[in-house]
Amino acid sequence: MTKGAVMLLVLFITVLSAVSEAHRPGNRALAHGRRPGADPVAPTHLHFYFHDSSRGTPPTSVRVAGPAKPSLQTLFGAVYVMDDPLTERPELGSAAVGRAQGFYIGADQTAMGFLQVMNLVLTSGAYNGSSLTVLGRNFPLAEVREMPIVGGTGAFRFARGYAQARTYSMNTKTGDANVEYDVYVMH
Repeated sequence: MTKGAVMLLVLFITVLSAVSEAHRPGNRALAHGRRPGADPVAPTHLHFYFHDSSRGTPPTSVRVAGPAKPSLQTLFGAVYVMDDPLTERPELGSAAVGRAQGFYIGADQTAMGFLQVMNLVLTSGAYNGSSLTVLGRNFPLAEVREMPIVGGTGAFRFARGYAQARTYSMNTKTGDANVEYDVYVMH
């Protein structure tokens, strides 16, 4: 029994020593590839235009659920799925950089405010094949909206940051919009 207790104590001390070493400041095992003492990495800045059209041929956003006649002031309860092109310039025919794929839901009963969930899937340039995930409130009538970046894939694993959206143009009759995005992301 004493021999078993000694072995258990040795095992406990070994595990405790390994755990405390792994949590020692500067240990690379927990640093996700950053050098000990390195300055924080500057954020990557992406700039593009988002084109959302529910009336286009084909449409890039489609209402899939919600009340039969949602309030036109708020669109509360309406659910839209989107697969919107992202381009370098405001013109839809300019160079494609990716797609915004996800959904938005009218989530405000007093004003037009959406819960927006989307993946910014990049299809050209240095980040081709990578994506960023946005999850946040989009208040489309505000001059500038800010939504958090909550993750990513490829070059953007462990991503965090924010997206600022500014309406470049909007057709109030159809709801079609062209939105300028500035995305700042740490990865």
